[in-house]
Amino acid sequence: MRQFPLFANLAGRTVILLGSGEAADAKRRLYERAGAVISDNPNAEGAALGIVAHEDDELAALDAARLKRRGLLVNVVDRPELCDFTTPAIVDRDPVTVAIGTAGASAGLAKALRQRIEALLAPQLGTLASDLFAARNAIRARWPQPADRRRAIDAALAEGGPLDPGGTGAFDVSAWLTGEETRIESGLHIFDLMSDDPDDLTLRAARLLGQADRVYHDAAVPAVILERARADAERIAGAPPEDLPEGLSLHLRRR
Repeated sequence: MRQFPLFANLAGRTVILLGSGEAADAKRRLYERAGAVISDNPNAEGAALGIVAHEDDELAALDAARLKRRGLLVNVVDRPELCDFTTPAIVDRDPVTVAIGTAGASAGLAKALRQRIEALLAPQLGTLASDLFAARNAIRARWPQPADRRRAIDAALAEGGPLDPGGTGAFDVSAWLTGEETRIESGLHIFDLMSDDPDDLTLRAARLLGQADRVYHDAAVPAVILERARADAERIAGAPPEDLPEGLSLHLRRR
């Protein structure tokens, strides 16, 4: 991962934008959509970020250096080597935001991926996120234990689940909360890996990696495979014990 993706709250905060023309206008519109206050004063107090959109290479480098000396994170349009961060292509389903970045390698590729993802995501996705947020107390009441709650939400949002975000129907969080509980994957699942390439994982293995509470693995299983597991899943070298803890466990074996 060359860059760390970060979603920043910019509402009411100052963003310094230096430059003019189409690129500068596009950046202005983007950051104003996020509620930022745009300033063309390089010395503006309390600025959160700096954006440089000059066509001239030397001027762009000089202004980028000046803003960085102030301790600001700086984006320089079309010059990734000068950037502290890059701006992604965005799919907006407020409050859901999907950001696609290429570390500045190709804005065209990021745009193409955004267009593909736009077509996959239901327009009501933002409503689903808002409804889940509004129902958080009811969700906690039905599943008091954090692990049970996470697994229930994972099952509801899984492909074919009652809240499948890839579905085309309306999302009814209330019906999900009062209906029959969706089957939750648990126990031990064993997968024999025939390749070190994570793209060769079966769809089921990839899905369960994203849901597992813990992943037992042979020493030969590469890190790029283990990175597909949930960030907070336990990763345990070796075979699973006879008495497994509750929840979903995977055993990845390299063959």
